[in-house]
Amino acid sequence: MRVGTPGFVPARLEEARAARRIKTQKDLAERLNVAASTVSRWQKGEIAPDANALAEIAVAFGVRREFFLRPICVSDRPMFHRALSSTYVPDLKFQRSQMSWLQEVSSILQHYVDFPHVDIPDVLAGASWRQLRTEDIEQIALELRRHWKLGEGPCGDIISLLERVGVIVGTIEMGTARLDGLCSWSPVDGRPHILLATDKMSFPRRQMDGAHELAHAVLHQNVSEDEFNDSLKDIEAQAFRLASAFLMPSTSYPLEVRRPSLANLLNLKERWRVSIKAQIRRLADLQIIPRDYVTDLYKLHSARGWTKEEPLDREWPLTQPRTLREALNLLVNAGGRTKADLLAVEFTMSPTDIERLTALPSGWFKEKAGELVQLKNGHSRSREAPSEAGVVIPFPQKLG
Repeated sequence: MRVGTPGFVPARLEEARAARRIKTQKDLAERLNVAASTVSRWQKGEIAPDANALAEIAVAFGVRREFFLRPICVSDRPMFHRALSSTYVPDLKFQRSQMSWLQEVSSILQHYVDFPHVDIPDVLAGASWRQLRTEDIEQIALELRRHWKLGEGPCGDIISLLERVGVIVGTIEMGTARLDGLCSWSPVDGRPHILLATDKMSFPRRQMDGAHELAHAVLHQNVSEDEFNDSLKDIEAQAFRLASAFLMPSTSYPLEVRRPSLANLLNLKERWRVSIKAQIRRLADLQIIPRDYVTDLYKLHSARGWTKEEPLDREWPLTQPRTLREALNLLVNAGGRTKADLLAVEFTMSPTDIERLTALPSGWFKEKAGELVQLKNGHSRSREAPSEAGVVIPFPQKLG
């Protein structure tokens, strides 16, 4: 008689199905050539797959067998996303599974590397998000800028800011343009994580998506799952208002809107790196232009075919998150762990999954580590070295 594998975690099977977009238990059963009832009992925890079956499951999902033996840390906080419609359920489940994997990779790397300190100020001071008025959110945006020393001009690259204040950022291709970003505070390290979709992405849209998820981290850290489900519309409205106010401060941006025409907003887009459509919404929120004129601007915007892509959208390249990528490079290059060791001992997902979530180049895990040599004193860096300043992620003292 075959005995099930001790320590099998049923929730991992559901997570793996979501990550690989296998919609039904029947679909998985057909892949594994087992009865659908068997998969159902595995997922309910009534029985566990034996060693041979677990090995086949691991191969089918492209993960190590240990993936199904490692417990999942469940948080009582929601993952903030934009929609709850049933039409989005498979996409939402995929996105949530990727967030869980991002948090797991981040947690593992923090055993070896010191990440930037989490610098998310308590702007609510004990108050509830439900008590916030519009003017409160506007003031919070200005307080955040002062706290992070951003001044009152354009924000700059939101990804760099997020990582500087201790947020872990990952990017993935969702396969749909219906979902944008996801924000979640990790139950393991109490650190905010943001996952941004790359589908049909432009720099201005990335700016707004990143600021939107940052707003959730700032305003809604203590929102319960039930509150989120019951008040999604209000929570999303607050996040969008704070994101807009953060990217286009009320004390400076309106002063540059001399004539609220599409041509003028296009000029402002080049400076503020915010979409024309978002600027129209901002001017409406600040009641700088009347409601009828807002409608006219939206109609003209659509008539010019700018709904899917605006002018200048392709002008600025997208930056990639750096914290996790640089942590892995630092860990391997310093000799703390080898790539093979990390895959065999620490990570349970596939190399491709890890490369994608950490913004590493495809095939990074297959590349051989460089020789242990260094430049002589006085020689300049390689011409291929990046010119921009890096995010410093020092090793803890225990590694020397």
